[in-house]
Amino acid sequence: MKIATLLIVSLLLSGCVMSPTSSLTPQTAEAKIVIAHRGASGYLPEHSIASKAMAYAMGVDYIEQDVVMTKDDVLVVLHDPYLDRVTNVMTVFPNRSRVVFGQRRWLAIDFTLSEIKRLSMTEAFSVDEKSKQLTASYSQRFPLFKSSFRVSTLKEEIELIQGLNKSTGNKIGVYVEIKAPWFHLAEGKDISKATLELVKSFGYKTKQDNIFIQCFDPDETKRIKQVLMPELAMDLKLVQLIAETSWNETMRITPEGTLTAYNYDWMFEPGAMEKIAQYADAIGPWKPMLVDDKSTRGNLIITDMTSDAHKAGMLVHPYTFRSDDGRIPDYAENFEQLLEIFYFKVGVDGLFTDFPDKAVNYLKALD
Repeated sequence: MKIATLLIVSLLLSGCVMSPTSSLTPQTAEAKIVIAHRGASGYLPEHSIASKAMAYAMGVDYIEQDVVMTKDDVLVVLHDPYLDRVTNVMTVFPNRSRVVFGQRRWLAIDFTLSEIKRLSMTEAFSVDEKSKQLTASYSQRFPLFKSSFRVSTLKEEIELIQGLNKSTGNKIGVYVEIKAPWFHLAEGKDISKATLELVKSFGYKTKQDNIFIQCFDPDETKRIKQVLMPELAMDLKLVQLIAETSWNETMRITPEGTLTAYNYDWMFEPGAMEKIAQYADAIGPWKPMLVDDKSTRGNLIITDMTSDAHKAGMLVHPYTFRSDDGRIPDYAENFEQLLEIFYFKVGVDGLFTDFPDKAVNYLKALD
């Protein structure tokens, strides 16, 4: 089976120990950060330049960029390695998909930048195979295929943020995620090295610079730390993102040429945070890994992950905080209480949110 076909399979398929309530001492609101998840994606199409500009104006600390590569080796900002979730690629290039088990996907790596720039970008959606009806992933957000949005490059996004930093005097940072490095490497593209070289060209070189580099692939995060950054004379802040193994977020190719999911189970075992701290400066866990979904308003079940990470000297930046209907866990009365729980009862250092204005305003009200 071809590597790209294996990727499609993994995309289509796409634990921790509990403890009593944490006794972490709450930090001040001033010490907490807000990370705009794919920009102000609760209001405008995710990863659109408009979404990033809106997030900037909301006064966030960092703006996230998910990065994949094009056929002609350009770094573009997309949450997934494929284009058919947020663009009209299916109608513009109807014959450029790959078919696996009856499912068709249009991979960014099969298109040049100029081809991708021809596409209209919109809110995330799914397609009903029978009716071909498009359904928005979040029905209350920006309407599908209204206005005009395009896929942007990482270069364009950094130019926007640095340009706004100059014109406003602010110091908002970038938070770059290297997507599916295992797939890019199998296709002959070193996306991690290309990303580091690009951010270095914009002056991001040390831990003091306003940038985080994050990745779900532990082997690649180690490679960035131990091989690539030394070669490039860089030392940036690295974030180990944490997934459930069942998500098939990170895959490995077996000697037989099949795919198997990377096993994240070790990250939930005692001593895991000390191991991660040997190569990373922070962790990015899914929020139920820190507060179990079985929690109630009278009984929060807070895991040891945050306190263990802090003891190991790492920051904790969980994902993803959304205020859409049905997206606030039952243990929180409202979005503001959810923020209070994570910022001050769990003690996280920052968090990713689709509604960055709400987190910024919440923290400002505490100052």
